[in-house]
Amino acid sequence: MDRVQLLLLGLPLFLLFTDLINLFTPPPPKPSPHHHRHRHRHRHHEHHQPTPPPVAHETLGIPAQQQVVGGIGLGNTITIDFCSSCSYKGTAVTMKKMLETQFPGIDVLLANYPPSLPKRLLAKLVPVVQIGVIGIVMAGEQIFPVLGIMTPPPWYYSLRANKFGTMASTWLLGNALQSFLQSSGAFEVYCNDELVFSKLKEGRFPGEIELKDLVGKRLVNSRVADMWT
Repeated sequence: MDRVQLLLLGLPLFLLFTDLINLFTPPPPKPSPHHHRHRHRHRHHEHHQPTPPPVAHETLGIPAQQQVVGGIGLGNTITIDFCSSCSYKGTAVTMKKMLETQFPGIDVLLANYPPSLPKRLLAKLVPVVQIGVIGIVMAGEQIFPVLGIMTPPPWYYSLRANKFGTMASTWLLGNALQSFLQSSGAFEVYCNDELVFSKLKEGRFPGEIELKDLVGKRLVNSRVADMWT
């Protein structure tokens, strides 16, 4: 086996090993709300506010009213669950910045929306099948007798005749199938744990103006409900 054959064999095996490590590595924990960041901004804002004269007691309510209006998003949380394997992160970050600008004080969280359980299980089986096919192509003459098959089947010789093409095709097709199984195609927006927009239902992404209006209406309804309760 010359150097070119060793390279063609070693590259798919190395990439398969890398995929296995990435597949079984546990995902990082979801980010927690950064309430300390908002508290820091609030203290910084209070530090720079001029102290009103003590005789003008009626003016003490004006800064508090301005602070409530400016912090319309305070106490509210927006969660955007998106498909991280579908390259939706850029859209999620754009929506996050827009919401934080339009609703000061709001907390926007980004999280991965995993696929269904059957798809996740099948995605974990793909690397096993890839390694099995490559192992049979490379050492089928020793594997079949161990399994009790003294004469390899005809399809083995067909794969063996072009073993490097078979291994490359197995690796490429397996990775494409695994990417499909790991994708959910989701972009779900929640306001205080209530669904505001669902790409899975609508079949499209929300526009920035559309999402701003949806979140704004939900915040207004929440305020009205809080006033009556």
